Amino acid sequence: MIPIRIRRLSDEDGFAQIRTPEALLTALYANRGLTDLDGEGRLGLGDLEPVDHLLGLERAVEVLAERIRGGGHLMIVGDYDADGATGSALAVRGLRALGAARVSYLVPSRFANGYGLSPAVAEAAAGLRPDLMVTVDNGISSVSGVRRARELGIPVLVTDHHLPGEVLPEAEAIVNPNQVGCRFPSKHLAGVGVVFYLLAATRRHLRDGGWFGAGRPEPNLADLLDLVALGTVADVVTLDRNNRILVEQGLRRIRAGRCTAGVSALLRVAGRDPSRVTTADLGFFVAPRLNAAGRLEEMSLGVECLLSDDPDHAFSIAQTLDALNRRRREIEGEMKDQAESLLDRLSLDGEALPPALCLFGEDWHQGVSGIVAARIRERYHRPVIAFADAGGGVLRGSGRSIDGLHLRDAIDAVDRRHPGVIERFGGHAMAAGLTIRVDVLDVFRDAFVEAVREQLGDVPPQPEIQSDGILPPGLLTLETAEMLRLAGPWGKGFPEPKFDGPFEVLDARIVGERHLKLRLVPPGGVPVEAIGFHFGDRLEQARGRIQLAYRLDVNQYRGVRSAQLVMEYLQPA
Repeated sequence: MIPIRIRRLSDEDGFAQIRTPEALLTALYANRGLTDLDGEGRLGLGDLEPVDHLLGLERAVEVLAERIRGGGHLMIVGDYDADGATGSALAVRGLRALGAARVSYLVPSRFANGYGLSPAVAEAAAGLRPDLMVTVDNGISSVSGVRRARELGIPVLVTDHHLPGEVLPEAEAIVNPNQVGCRFPSKHLAGVGVVFYLLAATRRHLRDGGWFGAGRPEPNLADLLDLVALGTVADVVTLDRNNRILVEQGLRRIRAGRCTAGVSALLRVAGRDPSRVTTADLGFFVAPRLNAAGRLEEMSLGVECLLSDDPDHAFSIAQTLDALNRRRREIEGEMKDQAESLLDRLSLDGEALPPALCLFGEDWHQGVSGIVAARIRERYHRPVIAFADAGGGVLRGSGRSIDGLHLRDAIDAVDRRHPGVIERFGGHAMAAGLTIRVDVLDVFRDAFVEAVREQLGDVPPQPEIQSDGILPPGLLTLETAEMLRLAGPWGKGFPEPKFDGPFEVLDARIVGERHLKLRLVPPGGVPVEAIGFHFGDRLEQARGRIQLAYRLDVNQYRGVRSAQLVMEYLQPA
């Protein structure tokens, strides 16, 4: 196991003086740079960044409004992950609410089409005769696909949030906060967030033009913020203030029972209480079930769940998604074991590992390779690309990075130095995807390792866990845990509070085959339960006095709620 350094954000002596949950929360916010709770701390819809600085938005609204007023056929072209699914459902629901006569959607198959608006997808869409195609969570790299759509007489409006390449597609308009020249201050919008802004601006344009009236009521687009919250959390984008507002407002609506039938059904099959939902529930329980559709079958199943207004129908689809997710976990476990066996056969250990890992399994499932890359990254603290056979001599890779390495830039460096090795690629700092031929795998692996070495050196920096400090024993309570659950929204860039400290192990056992369950007592405190998901291999370390890094959460069992530590790191004291 790679050793981890714990870095505390709070002075130990000062943190020890905290006596109440309210004072604790003030200190936690300060650790995240939030001290003006009446200013920057406000998370109302009125505090969102205005739409005006989004480059290309004015033209996009004109194009979209013209087709809405003219009764045209609008086709949404989405992506096969949770951000793409929620963004597609949001676009369909929102455009219909704005008065569009006909709105359809098309989600390219991960297996048959690959990512984004490709020429093949444009040709398939042409058979349905759309008057305008609107990409969601893709399109910024679809240069050839947009060109083919134009040749077929179909204009394209691109909405995306991924980093653009040197050449942009020749679309009617492009809305992407990360395109060069865009002055929109929140660069971390997810694809679903970009769609929400586009819908809001289009509604304003239509309102100013007298489109809404007695026979066509103006919709409240805030009613769809549950989809925005789910997609934003699922895509693990940075929760800057703007994204925190979108997520918080969506969570409030879910808790109030004002969410789509599909989101409610997904929470239900995951065993989560909608009235107490948090970002962790969306990210770790709902999103994987939604993503399972795109990983193992077709994401249209997930979109249909989010579009259904019939609770029974939505729940039926959610049950299917739940079954797919269970199968996905089985496949993931098999692939992870194979990947670790491969590393063991190479007689590698934490010191001898190269700075990056490229893994390939002949029978690996391409829909699960990204998750396997993430699991191997977590264990070995290296950027990882896992390749699966896509047929016809083609490999599709999914990569996951570590802090300090911009994965897309590293792949781009390989592409520039070795033209023709990579057929397609895209992504961002922490995750990326690419397609190569099987006969260049070794060439790519060597080039990728070298590109990573240039950024990180021979050995990546030691991983660290940021801890807010040692939580006083008197605050290891259900009251504190309940407060922390609802005090977010927590996520990337505004992390859920973590604490560390010494504990004495009173009891240790394995539950659910691979999870570690402990009963602990802190110095001067009372016993408390702890759970370590996938910590089953650390049972022998959980003896006597240990040092933990953990989150404080709420455990509900047979109707009883209690405080529980969720372990992030464990080592003998």
